[in-house]
Amino acid sequence: MMNRHCFETLDRTMRDIIRSSKDKPFGGKVVVFGGDFRQILPVIPGGGRAETVLVALNSLYLWEHCKVLKLTKNMRLLAGLTDDAAKELESFSNWILDIGDGKINLPNDGQVEIDIPSDLLIQNSGEDPIETMAKEVYGQAFQTSTDKDLYRHRAILTPTNDEVDKINDYMLSQLPGEEKVYLSSDSIIPSDVDIEENVVYPAEFLNSVKVAGMPRHCLKLKVGAPIMCLRNMDVADGLCNGTRLIVTQLLPHVIEGRIITGNKIAGHPVWIPRMFVIPPDTKFPFRMRRRQFPVTLAFAMTINKSQGQTLESVGLFLPRPVFSHGQLYVALSRVKSRSGLKILITGKEGKTQTKTLNFVYKQVF
Repeated sequence: MMNRHCFETLDRTMRDIIRSSKDKPFGGKVVVFGGDFRQILPVIPGGGRAETVLVALNSLYLWEHCKVLKLTKNMRLLAGLTDDAAKELESFSNWILDIGDGKINLPNDGQVEIDIPSDLLIQNSGEDPIETMAKEVYGQAFQTSTDKDLYRHRAILTPTNDEVDKINDYMLSQLPGEEKVYLSSDSIIPSDVDIEENVVYPAEFLNSVKVAGMPRHCLKLKVGAPIMCLRNMDVADGLCNGTRLIVTQLLPHVIEGRIITGNKIAGHPVWIPRMFVIPPDTKFPFRMRRRQFPVTLAFAMTINKSQGQTLESVGLFLPRPVFSHGQLYVALSRVKSRSGLKILITGKEGKTQTKTLNFVYKQVF
């Protein structure tokens, strides 16, 4: 979902272009916005609840000029279902909508603990929770599976990048084949450094920087592993931010892959080169650039990154609760049916739990 600054910039630009109607929103042109206020709102670094709500579209001066149209049926999911299956899907959808609207366990003034139905819970029998989740989502013998679509319709979701990295590292270690390691080349953008201060940033420090949306310094891959693009590289060829692929070759200067999402699934092999990636914002007094393959392993992904994905099997791993508006709703609504959703909630000691937090900022509605 775009933030307030994007809407205001678009409005000013359209008014400047169409000078004959510069007093009208977007220069008098009809602009269609799509979105769901139940989903994750724009991320404000260091911002709290109030700042997050204020950047939503309906807090903007343009909202009074908008006409709201609501979609009520998911025709793609309902197509070909029997009456009983359609009723079950409707009941499951209503439960997810109630979570998104904050209607479960009232009153809800922003966050509330909710019970998860027992048929959706994974009962961990003392083994490593990551191993349990991997077997639940990808099967007991995923290491030797010959199913070409194994990773196309499945994914593990979790709130934080740290947990995503742990799951991806475990899954990669279980996958047969030789592991190849790609190291990045990191540097400071020269114009961002005051030469007079004579500041030196060691390469080791730059290599250790981890920023959301930027590939890791040390990228470990195997043939057959699922990966996700972190940048728009070739839209016409299907290589967009969020596209998932299966690695088919690991060469010194290029990665060959087969796209498994989007409308280019049956297309020809694609190649991903190294490129410079600049993080949008950092907490440092400089901007750095990283020359690396703009991809990451995709056995697991963060809930935020999963927006827009539609899957048949989703494992939601919650070693800690979600922490912002819409995260739980987004995670639960990635799956097509109730039978495809499994949830593992663990406490600090790794014990299985049946409750978790849900965050809903009702002011945004």
